[in-house]
Amino acid sequence: MTELTQVIRGVKQTEKGARLSKLNQYILWVAREANKIQIKEAAEELFQVTVKAVNTLTMPGKWRRVTKQRGQRPNWKKAVVTLAAGQKIELK
Repeated sequence: MTELTQVIRGVKQTEKGARLSKLNQYILWVAREANKIQIKEAAEELFQVTVKAVNTLTMPGKWRRVTKQRGQRPNWKKAVVTLAAGQKIELK
């Protein structure tokens, strides 16, 4: 997994993410195989910022039902990235 876009798949824009952005923290949707070091390097390279800390969580997939069949969406991983003071990620 060498490409940066394979490590970081996107920025999660939620209400919680908006509150955390005031504290210089951003929520990123990342690859399940990525570790904290890879996430830190990819974030610094893609967004041109200095990362202080990375916290990761594996989120369980939600159960869904279509008619009588039940299924589960795949698990996914998110990372809460803390940036150095005065830095921010420009969201579109």
